[in-house]
Amino acid sequence: MSTEQSTESAEPRPARLTAAASLAALEGGALAAGGLYAIGTGLFGDGSRGQAAITGVTLIVLALIPLVAARGLLGRRSWSRGPAIITQIIALPVAWTLLSAAGLLIPAGAVLAVVAVTALVLLVNPTTAKALGIRGPRGA
Repeated sequence: MSTEQSTESAEPRPARLTAAASLAALEGGALAAGGLYAIGTGLFGDGSRGQAAITGVTLIVLALIPLVAARGLLGRRSWSRGPAIITQIIALPVAWTLLSAAGLLIPAGAVLAVVAVTALVLLVNPTTAKALGIRGPRGA
Protein backbone atom coordinates (compact mmCIF):
# COMPACT_ATOMS: atom_id res chain seq x y z
CA MET A 1 0.00 0.00 0.00
CA SER A 2 1.49 3.35 -0.98
CA THR A 3 1.44 6.35 1.31
CA GLU A 4 -0.91 8.05 -1.13
CA GLN A 5 -3.60 5.53 -0.41
CA SER A 6 -5.93 5.88 2.50
CA THR A 7 -5.86 3.36 5.31
CA GLU A 8 -9.65 3.24 5.27
CA SER A 9 -11.05 0.30 7.13
CA ALA A 10 -14.39 -0.85 8.41
CA GLU A 11 -13.57 0.75 11.76
CA PRO A 12 -14.80 4.29 12.40
CA ARG A 13 -12.26 7.09 12.67
CA PRO A 14 -11.03 7.35 16.28
CA ALA A 15 -12.12 10.46 18.16
CA ARG A 16 -8.47 11.24 18.91
CA LEU A 17 -7.69 11.42 15.21
CA THR A 18 -10.69 13.65 14.55
CA ALA A 19 -9.69 15.91 17.45
CA ALA A 20 -6.10 16.17 16.18
CA ALA A 21 -7.36 17.05 12.70
CA SER A 22 -9.70 19.67 14.18
CA LEU A 23 -6.88 21.30 16.14
CA ALA A 24 -4.63 21.37 13.06
CA ALA A 25 -7.45 22.93 11.03
CA LEU A 26 -8.02 25.48 13.80
CA GLU A 27 -4.35 26.47 13.72
CA GLY A 28 -4.40 26.71 9.93
CA GLY A 29 -7.49 28.89 10.06
CA ALA A 30 -5.89 31.14 12.67
CA LEU A 31 -2.78 31.53 10.52
CA ALA A 32 -4.87 32.37 7.46
CA ALA A 33 -6.92 34.88 9.45
CA GLY A 34 -3.71 36.45 10.73
CA GLY A 35 -2.44 36.70 7.17
CA LEU A 36 -5.61 38.38 5.97
CA TYR A 37 -5.47 40.75 8.94
CA ALA A 38 -1.86 41.67 8.12
CA ILE A 39 -2.76 42.36 4.50
CA GLY A 40 -5.77 44.43 5.57
CA THR A 41 -3.64 46.39 8.01
CA GLY A 42 -1.18 47.13 5.24
CA LEU A 43 -3.86 48.26 2.84
CA PHE A 44 -5.91 50.35 5.25
CA GLY A 45 -3.45 51.18 8.04
CA ASP A 46 -0.52 53.50 8.46
CA GLY A 47 2.20 50.82 8.35
CA SER A 48 4.42 49.64 5.55
CA ARG A 49 2.30 48.13 2.80
CA GLY A 50 5.11 46.01 1.42
CA GLN A 51 6.02 44.48 4.76
CA ALA A 52 2.37 43.85 5.62
CA ALA A 53 1.80 42.17 2.25
CA ILE A 54 4.83 39.92 2.65
CA THR A 55 3.84 39.03 6.21
CA GLY A 56 0.26 38.34 5.18
CA VAL A 57 1.15 36.18 2.20
CA THR A 58 3.71 34.27 4.28
CA LEU A 59 1.14 33.52 6.97
CA ILE A 60 -1.42 32.41 4.39
CA VAL A 61 1.10 30.09 2.72
CA LEU A 62 2.14 28.70 6.12
CA ALA A 63 -1.54 28.11 6.91
CA LEU A 64 -1.64 25.58 4.10
CA ILE A 65 0.61 23.16 6.03
CA PRO A 66 -1.72 22.48 8.97
CA LEU A 67 -4.80 22.70 6.73
CA VAL A 68 -3.46 20.06 4.33
CA ALA A 69 -2.33 17.97 7.31
CA ALA A 70 -5.82 18.21 8.84
CA ARG A 71 -7.41 17.05 5.62
CA GLY A 72 -4.96 14.16 5.42
CA LEU A 73 -5.66 13.18 9.02
CA LEU A 74 -9.39 13.13 8.35
CA GLY A 75 -8.73 10.97 5.30
CA ARG A 76 -6.49 8.67 7.35
CA ARG A 77 -3.42 9.38 5.22
CA SER A 78 -0.28 8.20 6.99
CA TRP A 79 1.87 11.02 5.57
CA SER A 80 -0.27 13.66 7.27
CA ARG A 81 0.98 12.98 10.79
CA GLY A 82 4.48 14.33 10.03
CA PRO A 83 3.42 17.83 8.93
CA ALA A 84 0.89 17.98 11.78
CA ILE A 85 3.56 17.12 14.37
CA ILE A 86 6.03 19.59 12.86
CA THR A 87 3.38 22.31 13.02
CA GLN A 88 2.89 21.66 16.74
CA ILE A 89 6.62 21.66 17.45
CA ILE A 90 6.98 25.00 15.65
CA ALA A 91 3.97 26.38 17.56
CA LEU A 92 5.61 25.80 20.96
CA PRO A 93 8.37 28.46 20.65
CA VAL A 94 5.81 30.84 19.14
CA ALA A 95 3.60 30.27 22.19
CA TRP A 96 6.57 30.88 24.49
CA THR A 97 7.33 34.15 22.72
CA LEU A 98 3.70 35.25 23.06
CA LEU A 99 3.73 34.33 26.75
CA SER A 100 6.81 36.53 27.19
CA ALA A 101 5.08 39.52 25.57
CA ALA A 102 2.48 41.84 27.05
CA GLY A 103 -1.22 42.51 26.86
CA LEU A 104 -3.52 40.24 24.89
CA LEU A 105 -0.58 38.29 23.51
CA ILE A 106 -0.20 36.45 26.84
CA PRO A 107 -3.59 34.71 26.72
CA ALA A 108 -3.06 34.02 23.01
CA GLY A 109 0.24 32.34 23.89
CA ALA A 110 -1.44 30.27 26.60
CA VAL A 111 -4.15 29.11 24.20
CA LEU A 112 -1.58 28.28 21.52
CA ALA A 113 0.52 26.32 24.02
CA VAL A 114 -2.47 24.29 25.21
CA VAL A 115 -3.59 23.58 21.63
CA ALA A 116 -0.08 22.56 20.52
CA VAL A 117 0.56 20.25 23.47
CA THR A 118 -2.90 18.71 23.19
CA ALA A 119 -2.46 18.12 19.47
CA LEU A 120 0.98 16.58 20.03
CA VAL A 121 -0.41 14.18 22.62
CA LEU A 122 -3.22 13.20 20.24
CA LEU A 123 -0.88 12.76 17.28
CA VAL A 124 1.64 10.50 19.04
CA ASN A 125 -1.08 8.37 20.62
CA PRO A 126 -0.90 4.70 19.56
CA THR A 127 -4.58 4.76 18.60
CA THR A 128 -3.89 7.57 16.14
CA ALA A 129 -0.87 5.78 14.69
CA LYS A 130 -2.87 2.59 14.25
CA ALA A 131 -5.74 4.45 12.57
CA LEU A 132 -3.23 6.00 10.14
CA GLY A 133 -1.62 2.63 9.42
CA ILE A 134 1.69 3.66 10.99
CA ARG A 135 3.57 0.73 12.47
CA GLY A 136 6.09 0.85 15.26
CA PRO A 137 9.86 0.38 14.84
CA ARG A 138 9.51 -3.39 14.91
CA GLY A 139 6.54 -3.48 12.56
CA ALA A 140 4.07 -4.04 15.39
